[in-house]
Amino acid sequence: MILDQVYNEAQTDKSQKVTYKKDASTEKPLRSVVKSVSWRIVGTIDTILISWFITGTLSLAFSIGAVELVTKMVLYFFHERIWNTIKWGR
Repeated sequence: MILDQVYNEAQTDKSQKVTYKKDASTEKPLRSVVKSVSWRIVGTIDTILISWFITGTLSLAFSIGAVELVTKMVLYFFHERIWNTIKWGR
């Protein structure tokens, strides 16, 4: 049963100390892509609302948001990958 497996693994873990090595490549590129997409959804909604407030035109706000969505997602991905290579602060 699944609960038995979980219990047995917990008992095994108590007797063995497991250490994980963390390095610059711990975060996979796919994770960076998913993070950039989720962040861009939030950021693009913000941009569309601000653009709509400033221009008063919803279609223009969506156009600005669409361009901003793509460019900032690409920039964030590379920004994230570069920071993953920097050991400072780890």
